[in-house]
Amino acid sequence: MKTFEKLLLENKAWAQDKVTADPNFFERLADVQKPDVLWIGCSDSRVPSEIIVNAEPGEMFVHRNIANQLIMTDFNSLSVLQYAVDVLKVSHVIVCGHYNCGGIRAALKKQNPSLLMVNKWLKHIKDVYRLHHQELESLSSEDDRVHRLVELNVIEQIYNLAHTSIIQAAWKREQRPTLHGWVYGLNDGIIKELINLPPGSEINPIYQYTEESA
Repeated sequence: MKTFEKLLLENKAWAQDKVTADPNFFERLADVQKPDVLWIGCSDSRVPSEIIVNAEPGEMFVHRNIANQLIMTDFNSLSVLQYAVDVLKVSHVIVCGHYNCGGIRAALKKQNPSLLMVNKWLKHIKDVYRLHHQELESLSSEDDRVHRLVELNVIEQIYNLAHTSIIQAAWKREQRPTLHGWVYGLNDGIIKELINLPPGSEINPIYQYTEESA
């Protein structure tokens, strides 16, 4: 059986199980989505967002990309953020990275000339490395550097979120959302919180928007 055929069969089995347990499940789910959480995670196939937190369909609005980044020129990520914050009115935004991330590991190496688009994406992680070069190079092994850069990248993405007009305006108007930086362990399946920024958290003035803009 081909992989895609197995997926289709598993889908039918999953849907039947849901209806058996709750006959109105899909009718209720199709009515409206009211997630309380925006999840920004890595595209890595080993880190399925809903599964690792045991969330049901409808509980989280999910965006995933290589190395869980929030880049200011990426309209895809920013449109997801704006929709989640301004339309869905989520109370929490979670950026969840994971240890032994392939994107982070690749960013610590020289650029691959055959991966032009990937290079452009990973450049932002290289910038995080540059900011923390001394700390990272003081670590004794490549794995230690990868794990620490995973953490630093998550923290940087939380500040990237706080630096957007979308988050600053929501903080001012509605005192939400809280920003959470998490990291997931592939070896044990446990999530660790690295940073938490509640509404109104202090940010560097050069990233603040004026009253008219926010």
